[in-house]
Amino acid sequence: MTQIGIDAIGISVPHAYLDLADLAQARGVPPSKYVEGLGVRRMAIAAPWEDAVALAANASRRLFATTGADPGQIGLCVVGTETAVDHSKPIAAWLHRLVGLPQRARSYEAKHACFGGTAGLLTAVDWIASGSARGRTALVVCTDIARYPLGSAGEPTQGAGAVALLVSARPRLLALEPGLSGSYTAEVNDFWRPLHRKDAVVDGHHSVACYLDALGGAYMAWKDACAASDVHGDLGRRIYHVPYGKMARKAHRHSRMLDGLAETEADATFSREVATSLAFPAEVGNVYTGSLYLALASLLHHEAATLEGQRIGLFSYGSGCVAEYFAGRVVSGAGSVAAQLGLDAPLASRRRCTVSEYESIRALDADADSRPLGQHEARDGEVAFAGVDGERRIYVG
Repeated sequence: MTQIGIDAIGISVPHAYLDLADLAQARGVPPSKYVEGLGVRRMAIAAPWEDAVALAANASRRLFATTGADPGQIGLCVVGTETAVDHSKPIAAWLHRLVGLPQRARSYEAKHACFGGTAGLLTAVDWIASGSARGRTALVVCTDIARYPLGSAGEPTQGAGAVALLVSARPRLLALEPGLSGSYTAEVNDFWRPLHRKDAVVDGHHSVACYLDALGGAYMAWKDACAASDVHGDLGRRIYHVPYGKMARKAHRHSRMLDGLAETEADATFSREVATSLAFPAEVGNVYTGSLYLALASLLHHEAATLEGQRIGLFSYGSGCVAEYFAGRVVSGAGSVAAQLGLDAPLASRRRCTVSEYESIRALDADADSRPLGQHEARDGEVAFAGVDGERRIYVG
């Protein structure tokens, strides 16, 4: 039976981060409220030249550089984002050139809050399963910058980054289960970003309730689909959409109680089944569409070798809302592949910025999309947003 799934992962994050203990002190709250209360230690701070396009391109370039995979074999490219830089032109168009994808590839952008990347991944799996790939691979990229107003309740749940996924019929990391997933959709007002503003609007308590409702609906639909297809097997690990680490803890308790466990029994499984997946998100913060896949990268970086052959559950949530529960099995040999990818490397080469530096960067938000050419920084081999020439966005690197 042909396997289809995730062959490789590439990560890109901004080069600066803010320690949440520093932010807490500046905002006059106990550091534990942010660090322990949210389950986040640091949040990535994107400079004006580290926009969603640059992050997507750098994650993709890292994927190809660490694996030696050929961009010329890509037949489908989908970018999931809720941080678009243009109302019409998709990030996938810039990405196509910056990464060197073939002209015969299909490319587009998908938007549904934090679900866009999952929409791309499931489409890529179906594209390969249908035979349309004709031996080619797919590139799915999740790229976002999470912004909230300074001093708001959402401020400590910001972040930025991109996760690139190479999807193939011979996956070396995680073999998915085509056609076997559980979906849930409802129109709700838990989180949105009006066209006239860069930062998001969120109804925090309502959003948590919507997330858990969607998890319950998608999870039970997935269990029904598994039963109908006579697919069985315990989940060795469970990964969730991670707007902040504490939300994953709530999600895990909810899903395990749906399995019939008491609350204390559900909580007792958290450390083994979920905790490792939250290491990377705790260092980066919320990356919207990429949150689930940053958690997957964290799990595989730390445990791929010991999880080979085991089944993993994945839950994706996008406000507004739509959710999907699906599963995959860690492929034999995934441990050595994960080690080759060096998934933690982008997190190790960052600098700690001060609260005043962070606030200065945020002050540039209003003019970020009209910056004159030349006001940018970039490391060797990386893409940066160089500014605007007339009405055209220019990228260098």
